[in-house]
Amino acid sequence: MDRNLRSASMFKDLGEKHEDVIKDFIAKKERGELLIQKMGSYREALLEKTELAKSTDGHIHFGDAVLLINPGTETKHAANIHPLRRPLALNMNVDQSRFLTSTKVDSPCEVSASLDLSPTIRSTFVVTSIDGSCVGDPLRYGQSFALRTLEGIAGQLYLTSDTKLFVKFAKKSRMQLVNLVDELSFLSCWQVLYLDPQLRLEYDGYPVQANVKVLINHVRTNQALAALQKFSFWTAFGREYEITANTFYDSHRAEEDLNHWVIVTGDPGVPHGTLFHAPPPLCEDEMPTKKRSQPSPSC
Repeated sequence: MDRNLRSASMFKDLGEKHEDVIKDFIAKKERGELLIQKMGSYREALLEKTELAKSTDGHIHFGDAVLLINPGTETKHAANIHPLRRPLALNMNVDQSRFLTSTKVDSPCEVSASLDLSPTIRSTFVVTSIDGSCVGDPLRYGQSFALRTLEGIAGQLYLTSDTKLFVKFAKKSRMQLVNLVDELSFLSCWQVLYLDPQLRLEYDGYPVQANVKVLINHVRTNQALAALQKFSFWTAFGREYEITANTFYDSHRAEEDLNHWVIVTGDPGVPHGTLFHAPPPLCEDEMPTKKRSQPSPSC
């Protein structure tokens, strides 16, 4: 008899505990505190569409919100040399484990390249001055600048790289690591270089054109930003590709298309639109000699 009473009491306690677990689960679900809900809402927030800067003069300016897109391989240049590569956009690659402990992207944060070319919070970067240039001033070829993520959930992190070390390198390619940090330093300095190496010196100091192929060079290590489509991995946003800082040269000592980037601005006529597929703007001066202008007297 005592044994039956003890069994009944035990089952009653288990039932009450099970009921408490169910009630706690329902309460967390209503408050949106479940793991799957947090991950889903954070992912949706990072994929929210953004509006890029609209360039009225065809140039990139400090303060512009832009996309960085590697245009991939052109068909006419790819036969029997390199496999065709689709365009890839530079993105934040946020670790899922951080979704539970923070309301914004924390430092350090990895970067990756995605086939999604739409402007979102995770793919939009702001051209930031490091030499006192004012917002609205044109960015010039050879001028040092920084790239940072948006405010708010994106965390205002700066694109950074440094010399490859024994314990610090890109996971797949083992080349120079590129990531995002919350501190602006010399390691966060980049330069835009003209694509054609034979005209690079002539274009130095000339305003950077929007929506055309350029090189984005890391000042500290003198290595160009690269998107490596042959090194892929799975993220919370799908299959993406590795970003590194490494200059790839062809047989003519010109940078390969792995290092080619387009600084993309917004389409004024389309909400959340881009000008990535728009024809390149015509340069009035084929051999520009205009050097870097003096800093603005006041902002």
